[in-house]
Amino acid sequence: MTNTEFLIVGQGISGTFLSWYLHRAGRSFVVIDKNDPASSSRVAAGIINPVTGRRVVKTWMIEEILPFAVNAYEMMGRELGIEAITEKKMIEFFPSAQMRMAFSERGAGSHQDYISLPGDESIFFESFNYELGFGEISPCYLVNLPGLLLSWRNRLKKENSLIEDTFSEHDLKVHSQILYKNIAADKIIFCDGIYSSTNRFFRNLPFALNKGEALIIHSKDLSPEFIYKKNLTLAPLGNERFWVGASYEWDFTDNLPSDAFRDSAIKTLSTWLKKPFEVEDHVASIRPATVERRPFVGTHPWFPSVGILNGMGTKGCSLSPYFANQFVNHLTKNTPILPDVDISRFSGILKSSLQ
Repeated sequence: MTNTEFLIVGQGISGTFLSWYLHRAGRSFVVIDKNDPASSSRVAAGIINPVTGRRVVKTWMIEEILPFAVNAYEMMGRELGIEAITEKKMIEFFPSAQMRMAFSERGAGSHQDYISLPGDESIFFESFNYELGFGEISPCYLVNLPGLLLSWRNRLKKENSLIEDTFSEHDLKVHSQILYKNIAADKIIFCDGIYSSTNRFFRNLPFALNKGEALIIHSKDLSPEFIYKKNLTLAPLGNERFWVGASYEWDFTDNLPSDAFRDSAIKTLSTWLKKPFEVEDHVASIRPATVERRPFVGTHPWFPSVGILNGMGTKGCSLSPYFANQFVNHLTKNTPILPDVDISRFSGILKSSLQ
């Protein structure tokens, strides 16, 4: 029998940072993860954008979360010997006059730290078709998700802290202690993305799962110095490759790439991008988003040995470090969790799911 303090289910971006902060706190843990290439963390581009939406508003809590996230990635990258995060400028080509107006108005107000209109709007004419100009969002960041997840996974393997397997709820027994196959733990924490939406402890939480698809293209003539956006987003991956996406589908039947997205994305890209490109891959995943667009963090109000760190949606790269650290401090020092994300706010529906 293996004895540990924490059993973590999932090694996406949330499970990675939860285990990272437990490691830094000197606490024992075991991670179970099947290494699914279609998980949302492994399909995402890794973009951190401080503003969002058609109204060009600041992302929730960004002034606190952004510097914390950047510091966390830089610290983890140094320990793992990789470049975990890179600062970029996002070039947002305006799809409408209304969007340009909203951008201009926001740039003159409280958002001016992040957005601006350039002095010369012709500098991208060789690469893109655009008629209404563009704005700049800075700083944005690109997280090296493939390198980060793989490097931490290799560290977990080296320290015998990883079990590569599919988690089976059937084998989980929750008493005064967590028992799972040959593992005994004080607590189990679910960081397993969409799968938390169906397990018996958290299935009543207001998840709002949605499907996203993206293409991976090769374009040797397109500058990798920027992130580009106009309906689609182009994010540089290195070696002349770019991530192109993503869709947001609320009505879906599977997590597979679709011909409809591929055809639509190629058509849109061919109209917008002047440089030649080749499609190398087509990926898809289902995001663990939430109705409130706020994460789920904390221990179950009726089963304190069962916890969750999930529901990051499209903001996983910015939110996960901050709330993983907050959750570890709660678990090890009994410090409070931000009420906006604490799952105790759903005590009623979580109780009813178990009846």
